[in-house]
Amino acid sequence: MSPVLSPTPETLVTRGWSDYALLDSGDGKKLERYGRYTVVRPEPQCFWSPRDPAAFEVANALFDPQQEEEDSGRWRFDKHGPIDAFPLKWRDVKFTGRFTPFRHLAFFPEQAANWDWLDGRIRKASTDTGAAPRILNLFGYTGVASLAATAAGAEVTHVDASKKSVAYARENAEQSGLSDRPIRWIVEDARKYVAREVRRGSKYQGIILDPPKYGRGPTGEVWRLFEDMPGLLKDCAALLADDADFLLLNAYAARISGLSLAHLMADATRNRGGRIDWGELALSEDGPDARAIGLSFFARWSQ
Repeated sequence: MSPVLSPTPETLVTRGWSDYALLDSGDGKKLERYGRYTVVRPEPQCFWSPRDPAAFEVANALFDPQQEEEDSGRWRFDKHGPIDAFPLKWRDVKFTGRFTPFRHLAFFPEQAANWDWLDGRIRKASTDTGAAPRILNLFGYTGVASLAATAAGAEVTHVDASKKSVAYARENAEQSGLSDRPIRWIVEDARKYVAREVRRGSKYQGIILDPPKYGRGPTGEVWRLFEDMPGLLKDCAALLADDADFLLLNAYAARISGLSLAHLMADATRNRGGRIDWGELALSEDGPDARAIGLSFFARWSQ
């Protein structure tokens, strides 16, 4: 039985919480608060005018992109100088913010909408079955999604090709008081790990994929989203247990859409029934006239 494809897209909106807020946006930039710091980052989609242009001028940090490559560049700090790593929190998950060379701060705040959805699914599955669901998180980066799943009651396998990212994820687990929970930390190319799990006959109740557009594995393997995602997603579908609850795919790419991800998901899960929802992840300002910025696309199969 083929899954039912939602006929309409959904926008999953992340609004501010105690340690994060989108304060203002416009003129190709967004002004955000991370903990006690205000940060300006480029965002070409913000065609409109900022509400308070002066606030952008007094931020603690501003990312200055290289002209030829928007995602890389350098940070410029106010008179107090460079900012070291600093603590942040989302619900029970504690993690470290870092000013990376790629304009983000070692996590992606718009993903909080997915963390919230995962939290609800996993808590319900844990209650219904009385057991910890096995969750695989591929391209797990610094581990916030893994820790959100763990805090909700899951047994998690976290996979990322970057040794440094996995080390940061383990540090975040310690900060969160979750280092004694059932989490496996794997430094490996996602495709190689999944292929080996398929051969082993391993099964998971839920799988999370948040791949980059382009990347390299620990031994030089090249990842290209459009070329490599279809095969990986089919292998992930093969890892879903009979009682599996979800398969979540998120992607950041200008040439992709939620609908294209939904059809790719439908192809990978065509014999499993269930439902596929799809759409966009967005960050929203607060207030009655809040503006939102669409930042990534998702498709998720659920039982």
